[in-house]
Amino acid sequence: MDKLLSLRNVGVIRDGRTILQSDDLHIPLTGITALIGPNGAGKTTLLRLIHGLIEPSIGQCERPFAPNESALVFHYTPMLKATVRQHLTLLRDTDRTIRDEAIDEALQSVGIAHLANNPAQRLSAGERQKLCFARARLQNPKLVLLDEPTANLDPNASDDVEQMIAQLAKDGKAVLFASHNMAQVKRLATHLIFMQDGKILEISSPGVFFKNPQTKEGSQFLAREFIAQ
Repeated sequence: MDKLLSLRNVGVIRDGRTILQSDDLHIPLTGITALIGPNGAGKTTLLRLIHGLIEPSIGQCERPFAPNESALVFHYTPMLKATVRQHLTLLRDTDRTIRDEAIDEALQSVGIAHLANNPAQRLSAGERQKLCFARARLQNPKLVLLDEPTANLDPNASDDVEQMIAQLAKDGKAVLFASHNMAQVKRLATHLIFMQDGKILEISSPGVFFKNPQTKEGSQFLAREFIAQ
């Protein structure tokens, strides 16, 4: 049975402005779900809400996973003055069961084991994302949240990240990723959420949404996206 995120008349208010609002909605968290919409739609806010970094100002958010069962990867993560490997050993501060072998396996799984002793701050943008994915894998979450995971990456690095997303799903993880790349959404996603102006307007599949969006806003969004491409 699918895990469901329940938003019960949720509102997130910042500086007197509502940046996220929903009626009584149930969002399935299974497979690979793409979160799409124009800039300012509320995608990042929704990811932060699901992960538990923020709580709703009004209403209730009922998460299907415990706080330590989800991992959030941003499109850019500042690196500490530490080696690649040390970034992963820091996870032992919250989980003493993490073994050296598991750290080695995580680095190997994303193809940066050879960089283990390099300063993380000298990594390329693509290598930084791989390190973030290694960290997420090491946490062994049930849900992985990704905010624009291929933003500002070159095509080769983007391909690598897409392969890692697909592998997470093969490993049984639920993945929710925000993206402005509609071709990427078509390649990866099994489910789709369309947002605009802080509201979730459609919960669908890529096949249905791209062929026949159910809202005027969805149709207008697709028209703008494909004109831009």
